[in-house]
Amino acid sequence: MKTLREQLENIGCNDIEGKLARFEGYRKAILEANKSINLTRITDPEEFEKRHFAESLIPCSDLVFQGAERIIDVGSGAGFPGVPIAIAFPDKEVVLLDSLAKRMDLVRGICDDLGIDNVTCVHARAEEAARDEEFRESFDICISRAVAELNVLSEYCLPFVREGGCFIAVKGKGFAEELEKAAKAIEVLGGETDHLVYENGAAAGPGSEGSGQDGNGGASIYIMKKKATPDKYPRPAGKPSKKPIR
Repeated sequence: MKTLREQLENIGCNDIEGKLARFEGYRKAILEANKSINLTRITDPEEFEKRHFAESLIPCSDLVFQGAERIIDVGSGAGFPGVPIAIAFPDKEVVLLDSLAKRMDLVRGICDDLGIDNVTCVHARAEEAARDEEFRESFDICISRAVAELNVLSEYCLPFVREGGCFIAVKGKGFAEELEKAAKAIEVLGGETDHLVYENGAAAGPGSEGSGQDGNGGASIYIMKKKATPDKYPRPAGKPSKKPIR
């Protein structure tokens, strides 16, 4: 896997030194806050940079990111992958959505302190926010990292994506089985699986299995929004996880 610097170079960033300094400031602030609120189990600096920063930028090397202007990170937690994306692409608007107000308040404060001014933090459940006309089908990209199984996650995320936009599900091992189980949900919600990007940057069609030959087993699944999501979705809070679309 590429280092953070290599990832920034790979996606065509300028002012890399300035961006690296901002990443370092964010890491330090998160780990300081982690002493009083559970944000991450990863405290080693090298592992933190790899898992939270470099991996967050893997999907950004794909062409789908080039024309995107408005991005939402659903289930953002401590700001991953949304904040790394915002640091790397200061010209893009990034909305972070999470159901825990304390986390969103904390991330908002850190971003303000570091001058990351293209981030908006929203405290809400995805099932509720996706029915708000400000957010529904208004994003070029919705991205989410390991929040729920893909059949459930699709109901949380696809309603945010405009027609012609993309939902990117960042998944670990077992993604192939999840993708198979989610086929009906993706279709019902207006999506169509387009391609995968493995953790080593290799791309493949939706029917591919394996790990991009790096042994890690993770992949970003790119689901294009082909038609509007029916008005009944997302269903009320709790329903998508209790009774996934099958």
